Amino acid sequence: MGKGTPSFGKRHNKTHRLCLRCGRRSFHIQHNKCASCGYPAARMRKYHWSHKALRRRTTGTGRMRYLKQVRIKFHNDFREGCRPMAKNTKKAYEARQAKRDGKQKKSD
Repeated sequence: MGKGTPSFGKRHNKTHRLCLRCGRRSFHIQHNKCASCGYPAARMRKYHWSHKALRRRTTGTGRMRYLKQVRIKFHNDFREGCRPMAKNTKKAYEARQAKRDGKQKKSD
């Protein structure tokens, strides 16, 4: 029997199953280790020679449940438990300008 078509019919044993951490079908059953994320190791498997793989699982590719809130709070100047500033009044506009000018003077 050759290496080609007839031998492909004999392949019915699974070497990999689903990984509990990354969800990919990369967990080697006999090695007991995930080829993609390295589970059960504590650290995620990642190498700098594989730039695309790093891009696929970096920050921003998932739900970002907490970082989404941080972004919203940043636009709100991290104010909590106080009334929002009025948006359309001249007084509020001048207050925002003064606050912004104060920030710029501190950075200079």
